[in-house]
Amino acid sequence: MVDADLAGFSEEERRDIQAELDEGYAEIEQQFAPDTQQGFENVLVVDNLPTVDEAKRARLLDRLRQVIAKAGAPIEEDRINMPWENGSNKGFVFLTYPTPQEAEHALRALDGVNFGSKNQLHVNRFGDIEKFANMPIGEGELPTGWREKPYVEKDHLRSWLGDAAGRDQYLTFRDQDVNLWWNSRNGTADPVKDSDGKNIKNPKWAELYLQWSPNGTYLASLHRVGVALWSGPKLDGPIGVNVLRFTHPGVRMVQFSPCENYLVTWSDEPLVVENHPAPAVRETFGPEDEGAQFVIWDVKSARPLRSFRADAPPSDPDAPRPQQAWPVFRFSPDDQYVARCQIGNAIQVYELPGMGLLDKKSIKIEGVQDFDWCPMSEKDWAARKEGKGKECMLVYWTPEAQNQPARVNLMAIPSRKILRSKNLFNVTDCKFYWQNQGDYLCVKVDRHARKAKSKKATFCNLELFRLREKDYPVEVIEHKDYVPSFAWEPNGNRFAIVSTNDPNFGQNVPGAVVKYTVSFYQPDPKKGDFTPIKHLEGKVANTLMWSPRGRHIVLATMGSPTKFDIEFWDLDFTLDDSAAKRESAEPGANVQLLATGEHYGITDMAWDPSGRYLASSASSWRSTPEPGYNLWSFSGQLLNHSAQDKFKQFLWRPRPKTLLSREQQKKIRRELKEYSRQFDEDDAAEENRGSAEKLAQRQREIAEWDAWRQRNNARLAAARKQLGKELKKAQPKEEDEEKIEEWTEELLGEEEEVVE
Repeated sequence: MVDADLAGFSEEERRDIQAELDEGYAEIEQQFAPDTQQGFENVLVVDNLPTVDEAKRARLLDRLRQVIAKAGAPIEEDRINMPWENGSNKGFVFLTYPTPQEAEHALRALDGVNFGSKNQLHVNRFGDIEKFANMPIGEGELPTGWREKPYVEKDHLRSWLGDAAGRDQYLTFRDQDVNLWWNSRNGTADPVKDSDGKNIKNPKWAELYLQWSPNGTYLASLHRVGVALWSGPKLDGPIGVNVLRFTHPGVRMVQFSPCENYLVTWSDEPLVVENHPAPAVRETFGPEDEGAQFVIWDVKSARPLRSFRADAPPSDPDAPRPQQAWPVFRFSPDDQYVARCQIGNAIQVYELPGMGLLDKKSIKIEGVQDFDWCPMSEKDWAARKEGKGKECMLVYWTPEAQNQPARVNLMAIPSRKILRSKNLFNVTDCKFYWQNQGDYLCVKVDRHARKAKSKKATFCNLELFRLREKDYPVEVIEHKDYVPSFAWEPNGNRFAIVSTNDPNFGQNVPGAVVKYTVSFYQPDPKKGDFTPIKHLEGKVANTLMWSPRGRHIVLATMGSPTKFDIEFWDLDFTLDDSAAKRESAEPGANVQLLATGEHYGITDMAWDPSGRYLASSASSWRSTPEPGYNLWSFSGQLLNHSAQDKFKQFLWRPRPKTLLSREQQKKIRRELKEYSRQFDEDDAAEENRGSAEKLAQRQREIAEWDAWRQRNNARLAAARKQLGKELKKAQPKEEDEEKIEEWTEELLGEEEEVVE
């Protein structure tokens, strides 16, 4: 508007009109302002690259492409734009991906990836860079979202291991109450308290169910909106202090990696990202995550690495999806790889943390049904630290097809080299059982009769692989009976099986009691082959559970409506507990039943990490008639019985691997008698302290009773006095006094006279 249009207005009126016009123009500019992100949705800016000269330009580009490809977001060289000035790069590049979806995936895969030993890549969207650069900022003032947050020191994640008495913790979940306890002497339970002296208890934990991480560092609580990980001495501490949150609506299952670096969540409901009402879902996931059911997370950063959909058979998309046992994603023992099986087609191995396919392609295996990773021993970990460790190894099996037999293969990863192959015939199913140190592998082969057309398993073979010997020799143990249960001894070379030929097995006949045979095997010291050392026939026990320290084993009957037996066995029992006596004993001579017990309605069992206590529980989730839990000693003594209505879970808190070397452990065993004296003194002091506390408590209760009685007597006397009904004491009269005389006889002497 020109000055002629404002003629006739005062100066003040002119200023008001101009202000209104400026405000209207500002609204129009804001409304029709160009979108800085439009047209650049597939462009990323990668910062913090090393600065090099022209001579090293090609080498830097090659190295950058390798890092990007390893992270799972490969890109062509012509799509990388690296600005140069005065003969050197500026420390950042532009990546242009074909689609916005690929760019969004690359943003998550590359942000925070190490580039060499000194640089860490920082990735942003091109539109975000311009948006934040043009934000209106007052002089000397930062945006609200960029204000520096106050530093909050987090507690040590494994502070619970510093208990002076070396006690283990366990968690109980009843109705809506979750409690954490110390397992004290003789199975007594002491509540775990935080640094403020309050019992650790959080009502938010009881929404779905709970799970400990493999080393006990985190407690995972599942909720309808996702998963929360709690840690530190204040396990139920305030929000933001040692609490990690992972948004995944409808989550039902959770799985940790062996080293606790990664987390897998699963929901039976496909993920909905677009137009989701929760802002956290829209901020966490992108369009490429639409319809996913599995999400793999980085625990420390609490960000998703990649999401996956449930697989359907490639030949027929409308066919029902194959049922896979949990966990679907399986981690290598060193957390370097995670893999899943596409049944009948391939095994997909992803490198962590980039989540890119190993060698950019799946391992094509026609007919593959299942696989599993080999554990690592302490020697393997030590060799890995020295840079001499061997490759990871996995085992998989394929069924019979046309003229090809079924086959079990051992494969090295990442080289994909087949280390050992074993042909099998008349196979119905295979199950893998690893010894926890990776020394042995048992492949339990369910077989059907050769002439029978049905696939019903009628007997089993045990294919035993010796993984520490050259060429991985295999020993075969044939069983005419079906073997429903197998278990290796931890840190040992023995195993136990449960077998049966009872016709009622698997028929679910009401009132029928199935009989089993429990057998123990160990290598023959002369031949080296596995031979049976003990057969326990006519047993009703169908479940095996070794102590984590080996030697002791528990046999239990689960799933039966009439039998609930628990048996405690010692495989090295001897009155002389010296190693020489145990080794010189005949095979099976030291297998001894220590005790028997019963837990009505038992549904679960678990050893504590020390192998000294066993917990048997009956969960109301399985419609048990008497929910609750029992605590037993390793020798079968019942220490604690707790019947609780609506009882759901009992969980021991795991412990990480010991930091002591083998030499230090052997020294402690040699000097165990000296340590035991100190333990006995501590136990005696604890017992005396407990007796003194009980005596003091009784004295306090008596004093409280006396004080209460005196207060009530005084109150009663005052009430009688007010009503004029005081009690008068009767005074005794003199005439009514009773006189009592006492006669005393004293013998002065005694003589005897003989009369003729």
